[in-house]
Amino acid sequence: MLASFMPDPLHAALVHMPVAFAVLAPLAALAAWILVNRGADVPRTWGMVVALLALLSVSAVVAKSTGEDQEERVEEVVAHAAIETHEEAADVFTTGSFVLLVVAGAGLVRGQVGRWARLTATLGTLALLWAGYQVGHSGGRLVYQHGAASVYREASLSPAPAGPEAERDR
Repeated sequence: MLASFMPDPLHAALVHMPVAFAVLAPLAALAAWILVNRGADVPRTWGMVVALLALLSVSAVVAKSTGEDQEERVEEVVAHAAIETHEEAADVFTTGSFVLLVVAGAGLVRGQVGRWARLTATLGTLALLWAGYQVGHSGGRLVYQHGAASVYREASLSPAPAGPEAERDR
């Protein structure tokens, strides 16, 4: 019963979450970095950045997993090289999100280590945003240039009914 409520393809419905988090991350990190430098409580303020990056990392893994589930079906119409480009970009983004999560986690430490970790993580969110752009761009190319979505248009690919029934349906 749950499957009837799930979108098909699930990947297309989920890929926007890590992208949205990647767009928010530089803004949140910069705001938190400024606030901490002005004396705000480090665990409370920077902890929000760590939580956002954790959500980003988990959503990236889920998006990547659902993409891998769709790969065989899309290979029917899309060249393997184009899929590989998208998959490699997703690997960079997902791995980068976890590396950035660890660095940001070190930003919870007080002192010099925490200061450098917060600065590095804040700058790292920009690199991750660029990596997210690369994933989204290559995914968009799969759909709009290579026709990946066509494998999901089963109803539109079936022939129109002919004869008296077709006339009655018009």
